[in-house]
Amino acid sequence: MRAHLTQSNVVLRSIGPMHPSMSHAAVRSTRRIKSGRAERKRTCWPVCLFLIALVVPWVIAIGTLRLSVYRILLVVMVLPCVVMWMTGKAGRIRGPDIILLLFWSWWALSSIVIHGLELSIQPVGIGFVETIGPYLIARCYIRDADGFHSAIQILFRIVLVLMPFAVLELITGQNLLRELFGAILQTNFYPQEQRSGLTRVLSVFDHPIVFGLCSGSILALVHLVLGYQQSFFERCFRTLIVGGTAVMSLSAGPFGALAAQGFLLSWNGLLSGLRSRWKILIAILVCLVLLIEMVANRSALTIIVSFVLFDSASYWYRTLIWTYGSESVLNHPLFGVGLNDWERPEWMPTGSIDSFWLYLAIRAGLPAAILMLLAFLWVYLAIGFKKGLEGRLADYRTGFLISMTAFFLVGWAGHFWDAAYVLLLFLMGSGVWMLDVEGKDAAAVRGKSIEAAGCEPSVHSIGSRRRGSRPVISGNNRFQTRRS
Repeated sequence: MRAHLTQSNVVLRSIGPMHPSMSHAAVRSTRRIKSGRAERKRTCWPVCLFLIALVVPWVIAIGTLRLSVYRILLVVMVLPCVVMWMTGKAGRIRGPDIILLLFWSWWALSSIVIHGLELSIQPVGIGFVETIGPYLIARCYIRDADGFHSAIQILFRIVLVLMPFAVLELITGQNLLRELFGAILQTNFYPQEQRSGLTRVLSVFDHPIVFGLCSGSILALVHLVLGYQQSFFERCFRTLIVGGTAVMSLSAGPFGALAAQGFLLSWNGLLSGLRSRWKILIAILVCLVLLIEMVANRSALTIIVSFVLFDSASYWYRTLIWTYGSESVLNHPLFGVGLNDWERPEWMPTGSIDSFWLYLAIRAGLPAAILMLLAFLWVYLAIGFKKGLEGRLADYRTGFLISMTAFFLVGWAGHFWDAAYVLLLFLMGSGVWMLDVEGKDAAAVRGKSIEAAGCEPSVHSIGSRRRGSRPVISGNNRFQTRRS
C-alpha cells in the first residue's frame, strides 16, 4: 500500500490487497481522516454566512430594535461560540481573548456609569455581539490553514461581486446594488458625495470609507494566501481587482491602507531571500522617524497623515480633532464621555472622531483604548514571533501581519465602525490558529516523513515513512491527523 498525505486528508491508493495486519480500528481511523475535508467544509458555513451577511444592507425591525443582517447573525451565533471557546473547541484560551472581554466589560461599565443601567442595555448588548461575536466566530471556525484560506477566498469573491456595481456607481452615481436589495426589504439611505467629478462609492455599506476598508484591507491576504504557489500574473490579477475596487471609495483611509500593504508586499517580494529584511525595515523606519522629530517642526505622525489625505483642509481638521479630542480624554480619563457630545469649540460643526484609537479613549476612557490596543498588539506580536512557520504558513503569516499593519496605521487617522469594525475583529481572530501550530523541530520531523512519501510537508498531515518499509504505526492506528 502506498499512502499519499495531503494537507487536509489522507488518500489511500491500493496497489494490492489490504495488508492483513491492518486492524478494524485503523480502517475506521482512515475513514475519519478521509472525511476530514468534508467535515472542514461544513464548519466553514458559519464563516461563510457571517461574511456574506456583512454585505447585505437590509435593516430588519425586531420590536424597538432595527438590526442589520450581520447583527442578527451575531446575536444568534455569539453564545454558541462562547460555549465552544470555554470548552476548548477553539484551542486553548489565550491572552487576547481575556483582554477583549475586559475591553467590553470596561466599555459596559463606562456606559452604565455615565448613562445609567436602563439606557445602557441596548448599546452594551450590541457592543458585546459586535466585539466578541466576530472574534470568536473566527477563533472557533478557523482552526487551520485550509479554513484560513477558505475565509480569504470568500472575502475575495465578495469583492469580485461588488466590483462591477462599484464601477457603475463611480461613473453614473447609480447605486444599483442597493436598489436591488431595497426592492426586497428596507435599506438605509445615505446621500452620495462627489470628488473630482466622480461619485464616491457606497455600494452596500454606510459610507465610502467603510466600503474602501472592507474591500481593500484584504489586499495582502489575497496576494499571499490565495496567491501562494500561483504564477506572478495570477497573483497580480487578484491583487489589482482588490486594489482597484477599494480605490473607487475615493477615500484617504482606504488609500492609506492600500499604500501600506503595497509597500510592505513589495519589500517582502524584493528582499524575499533576506531573512533579516523586516529587521532592516524597522531600523530604517525608526531612524527616519527620529530624524523627522529632530529636524522638522511637526511630528512624524502629522507629516505622514498630511501626505495621505486628499486636501489640506481635511488634514488641519484632523489635527484639530486630535488636539481637542486629547483634551477631552485628559478631562475624562477613566470613563470617557460615553455617547454624549465630546468637548470642542463651537466652530467645529461635526462631532465625528476620525481616529479609531482616539475614539475609544474619548467614548470609554483610556483603559478601553489601552485594552483594545493591547489585544491587537498581543495577537500581532505573538504571531509575528511564532517559531516554526515555514513555506505556506510563512506566507500566510506575512499576509496576515501586513493586513493588520494597515488596520493599525489607518486607525490613527480614520475610524472603524459597523462592518469595518466587525471585519477588524474577525480578521484579528482569524490568525490565532497559527499560535497552535507545532514548533519547528516537530514540523521538521513531520516534513521529512512526508517528503519520503513524495508530498509537500504540511501541518495538517502526520505520519512517518521509511524507505522500503510499511507506514509506521502510532498508537493503535496507522495514520493520524492533528488539527492545529
